[in-house]
Amino acid sequence: MNRRQALVAIGMPALQSIGGPVNGAAGVPASPEAIAYPPVLAGIPLAFPADHGAHPSFRTEWWYLTAWLDTPTESLGAQLTFFRVRTGLAKANPSRFAPRQFLFAHAAIASRDTGLRFSQSAARAGIGDARYSTEDTRVALGRWSLVRSAGDTYEALVRTRAFEFELHADTPGPPVLQGRGGYSQKGPDPRQASYYYSRPGLRIRGRVRQHGDDPTPVTGTGWLDHEWSSELLAANAVGWDWVGLNLDDGSAIMAFRMRTVDGTLYATGRRMRVDGSRSTDFIPRFVVRRRWRSPRTGVEYPVAISLHVDDRRLDLEPLLDAQELDTRASTGTRYWEGAVTVAEAGKTIGRGYLELTGYGEPIRF
Repeated sequence: MNRRQALVAIGMPALQSIGGPVNGAAGVPASPEAIAYPPVLAGIPLAFPADHGAHPSFRTEWWYLTAWLDTPTESLGAQLTFFRVRTGLAKANPSRFAPRQFLFAHAAIASRDTGLRFSQSAARAGIGDARYSTEDTRVALGRWSLVRSAGDTYEALVRTRAFEFELHADTPGPPVLQGRGGYSQKGPDPRQASYYYSRPGLRIRGRVRQHGDDPTPVTGTGWLDHEWSSELLAANAVGWDWVGLNLDDGSAIMAFRMRTVDGTLYATGRRMRVDGSRSTDFIPRFVVRRRWRSPRTGVEYPVAISLHVDDRRLDLEPLLDAQELDTRASTGTRYWEGAVTVAEAGKTIGRGYLELTGYGEPIRF
């Protein structure tokens, strides 16, 4: 077993253990003690820069960066996500091999000309090159990293055999707190919630390398989400649809719906200025316009949708249909994560990302 296979072998049960103890690494049994995950409560103010950093006492957390990148010859989609998971193993477990925190990461480049290139990684946090900070956004896994500077800019670095990117992202304003002051409800039960903020309208510059070619300079726009929670989804929830859209007029839209097998369980959205000057909430409606079936997994996804925002209809069309991520070797699931254009009345007015989970099987979170 090589190092990567060993990391995956440890990481898979760790993620699956969310919500209950499982066997630890190296055959060590999990502690029978119950883990006390802190709840997500309304009215708790977020404090920066500390809340840019990790919250290791909570069950799960992610930093999620997406971008549309323009080269001299084409437009690309790029995404980088770091996940931190508290495994549920109590400190009373005597083994030094017991993995209490894991990091997972996904990265991808989407091109209409060459398709989707995707990579994933997993490792026990605090060992070697897998680390995070509780003071600010500083998370790294191997040759991948995401770092926020004191000047409120982000640096993202990904290096794989198939592709590389180095991106510098300037923020146009302060964090946009989603929900009620950063408390974002995810279901009909108020306990089904996360702490959640967004950084829309990122101004990006950097370089991308594909196929072993020389690095290509890029500019574009991006979006960063940071979210942490201890709560499981509602028992009848199978997954969610989410969008983060940067519009050409300097506004942005975030919307999601939690789905059951036969409909919408809970939905909410926010219109905002990317500089953080104002925002308003709305109840979104997702209408499927076209579906695509993955030839690899057989899963069917609604890759083209109409998002209804009050009296507006925004038509989302993917950069390419084949933007499915098969992450069963890290986070144990499959989902569609895709760059999309935004059109209104036939005119393109923005770009962003669409995320579709729980279509092949219910999401394990």
